[in-house]
Amino acid sequence: MKLFLIYVRDEDFYNLLPRELGGCEPGADRIKVMAFPPIGIEVLAPVVRQHGHEVVMFDTCHPDMKKPRIAERVAEESPDVVAISFLSTTSYLEAKSMAEAIKLASPDTPIIAGGVFATMNSVNVLNDCPWFDSVGPGEGEELLPDYLDNLNDPRSVLGLVWRRDGEVVVNPPRPLVQDLDQFPFPDRGSLPIDYIESMPLDVPAVLSLDRFCTMQTSRGCPYPCIYCDIPALADGKWRCRSPEHVLAEMQQLNDEGYRSIYLTDDHFLLKRKRIEAICQGMIDRRFEFRWGCEGRVDSVAVDQFPIMGEANCAMLAFGVESGSQKVLDRLKKGQSLDQIEHAITEAKRNGITTAHGFFLVGSPDETEEEILQSFRFAARLRLDTFGFNRLCAYRGTPLWAEYVKRGIIDDARDWNKWFKCSDIDPTVLPSETVNNARKKGYLHLFLYRIFWRPISSFRLLRNFARYMKKSDIAKLLWSPFRKQVLFRKPELPARMIKEGLDAPVRSG
Repeated sequence: MKLFLIYVRDEDFYNLLPRELGGCEPGADRIKVMAFPPIGIEVLAPVVRQHGHEVVMFDTCHPDMKKPRIAERVAEESPDVVAISFLSTTSYLEAKSMAEAIKLASPDTPIIAGGVFATMNSVNVLNDCPWFDSVGPGEGEELLPDYLDNLNDPRSVLGLVWRRDGEVVVNPPRPLVQDLDQFPFPDRGSLPIDYIESMPLDVPAVLSLDRFCTMQTSRGCPYPCIYCDIPALADGKWRCRSPEHVLAEMQQLNDEGYRSIYLTDDHFLLKRKRIEAICQGMIDRRFEFRWGCEGRVDSVAVDQFPIMGEANCAMLAFGVESGSQKVLDRLKKGQSLDQIEHAITEAKRNGITTAHGFFLVGSPDETEEEILQSFRFAARLRLDTFGFNRLCAYRGTPLWAEYVKRGIIDDARDWNKWFKCSDIDPTVLPSETVNNARKKGYLHLFLYRIFWRPISSFRLLRNFARYMKKSDIAKLLWSPFRKQVLFRKPELPARMIKEGLDAPVRSG
């Protein structure tokens, strides 16, 4: 069989590399894009080929892989199945539109949806979108080949959600994959795209032009943070590949010339002995690439930072979230301010070039002073980069479930939306107050960096200046302070729309 694997992106979360840096060259065989590679379809492609099927991959960040051209190719090449993968609610409308265009071009071609959003909303997606024929929730390495082998008998495919005579059918669930070493390494060469190491910011911020890719060595996270849907996706379980299998893939990447690798594990820093084995293997094999990952500050593996630094770990990203213990406890983060400071200090002490901190503002019961407290805390930490985003509610998270219970969100009608908490929750400061506090906080943070850490601040700007124009650096630094221009109103829950409310009713 012939399978088209399509990854649909949110248009706001990638940028073509500027022409002055070698991007978008006329007539070029490959394009250069500032974005993470679509590792989901890269993983699935070789697995499906092992089962004897032909696979063609598409990533909609490519100018020649947009909806009209993909629909044309479906009509021209008549694939047996089209699989559409998309990440979140922000790309759902485009995924629906893609499915509609493909159905118009080839009405009899079955379309299966996959990815995080489709997994969390499989029944709703099929009820809402007539152009999807089925949904493959969860991991696809076993489900997708099973589906292809049983197109005429979808009842036999564990985990599949499909439509029969207009009714949605939910098959018995498929167990989580336990042996992650059984699958071939991802196909990183078939897409004519070079993915460029960059920061996910509104202004293009290229970190390097080295050959770059992502890699996944484990899946899942067992922690109950209220804003995260990862535990729901993986039943709260964490599974990992063996150090030997990880090192074999790294050897391949090193030999192919990759010099920057980012581990997309939900929590890499979980198993001390495994980290030690992987890092020692990197050192022994003398890999030439640098690498980065994400992890929690309360991890038992913080004592592995010395060997991680020796193995050329150049980037560690931590979910700090807040400088207030009260807010951390409200978010069920399960970590202390002392643990945050200790982990970041240890990372820098052991040679990690870049320590990044993810922060949230606009949490339930958070005061304006506590928002500013987070910025002051960030200033004291030995962070190199940081981001302060407003807390949002997504379906599948404990926060969403809380809002449903409190009557703020109607799950049946709001399932395909996401919300900034400050727009809907009366226990959260109004959006204008949150944004003003964030501006004050950034001003304090920038001034602190300039006057108390001038050398590290200069180094950071110098690194940006290698690949950014001065005007883009200025935009980057000014972006926290510019007035937000809303091209569309914030999404509101069905209850608020029905009641004609532009903002939540607030007491006091």
